[in-house]
Amino acid sequence: MSIYDFKVKAQDGSEVSLADYKGKVLLIVNTATGCGFTPQYDELQDLYDECHDKGLEILDFPCNQFADQAPGTDEEIHSFCTGRFGITFPQFSKIDVNGENAIPLYKYLTENTKFEGFDGPMGLMLAGVVKKYDKDYKNNGNIKWNFTKFLIDRDGNIVSRFEPTANMKKVCEKVKEAL
Repeated sequence: MSIYDFKVKAQDGSEVSLADYKGKVLLIVNTATGCGFTPQYDELQDLYDECHDKGLEILDFPCNQFADQAPGTDEEIHSFCTGRFGITFPQFSKIDVNGENAIPLYKYLTENTKFEGFDGPMGLMLAGVVKKYDKDYKNNGNIKWNFTKFLIDRDGNIVSRFEPTANMKKVCEKVKEAL
C-alpha cells in the first residue's frame, strides 16, 4: 500500500485520487481556523509560493476534532483561509484524523509514523492538554493536535512527521531536501 492508493474528498465533494500527485513532494496537514497554530498558514503559503514550481503540493485537511477549533462549513473555512491568509494550495473537505471516523489516508499516516515529541514552551502546554484525553500519547501515532504535518517524497513514501510545535524552518528545510 502507498499514499497513491488513497482517495480523498475535495472541498466541492468530488473524489480526488492521491495518484494524481505522483511525482510531487507532498506536505499533508490537518488544520483548524481557530487554533493557536493557525498563523502557520502564512508560513505554509510562503513555502508553497517558493516551492510549488519545484514540485511541492501542500494538501490541507481541516479537522474539528481538537477543541472544536475548525467550526463552520467547508466553504466558510475556505473563505476564511483565502481571505485571511491568501492560501492557494489545495484544501479538502473537513475530516476526522483519529478514531473510528478517521479517513483511511489518516489511518495509514498514523499507523506508519510515531509521535515525534513536542518542542518548546508551547509544547509543554500542549502536552498537558493532550495528556488529559490520551494518557499514552507519547507511545502512539495518533494525531495530537491541529497542524500536524506529513512529508511525502516523490515516490509516495512518508519521509517525516512534524508535530504542530515543530519549528517551521525545520519543516521547510526537510521539504527542500525532498525536492
